[in-house]
Amino acid sequence: MTPSLARQSLEQGNERFLKGQMVNRDLMQQVDDTRGGQWPFAVVLGCIDSRVSNEIIFDQGIGDIFSARVAGNFVNDDILGSMEFGCKVAGAKLIVVLGHKHCGAIKGACDNVELGNLTSLLANLKPAVAATSEPQDPTQRTSANPDFVQAVALENIRQTVRAISERSPVLAAMRDAGEIDIVGCMYDVESGEISFLD
Repeated sequence: MTPSLARQSLEQGNERFLKGQMVNRDLMQQVDDTRGGQWPFAVVLGCIDSRVSNEIIFDQGIGDIFSARVAGNFVNDDILGSMEFGCKVAGAKLIVVLGHKHCGAIKGACDNVELGNLTSLLANLKPAVAATSEPQDPTQRTSANPDFVQAVALENIRQTVRAISERSPVLAAMRDAGEIDIVGCMYDVESGEISFLD
């Protein structure tokens, strides 16, 4: 497995998902096959949104991918440590930052929502809001403007991809050596389609 083959496997999985031709897996057989260890080929950092189940939309089975999920698909030290384990220790070849359209966390950050622990979570998304320069009219920079929400979601993916390399020397070195790749993609909750950003 290589980083490019790992990406191709995810792209092909999403194509099967879109066509309704998902692999017919014996999940209990996969449980048995992985009882002694795991060899996932990718790490997917996605949102907790119930419509965006990483294994399903990429048509992967038990033991195929590491799946990290947090509202707004951002990284923190714990998630970076998990990615380092997934790649350096367990051998995954690809890290995917998976954002999605109509993200509630992104909408909350756009609207400056404050609610318990959600307040500090949304603070992680504020840099993407600030970096999205258009529109400049403050009345248009809210969740009521779907184009603005989408632009912020895309910027958040890009910032998260950069942050992984900037905050993890382990993963940066692996990427520079060609051992892994780090990419971003957007999931369309209306169509089921994944679009890689590069």
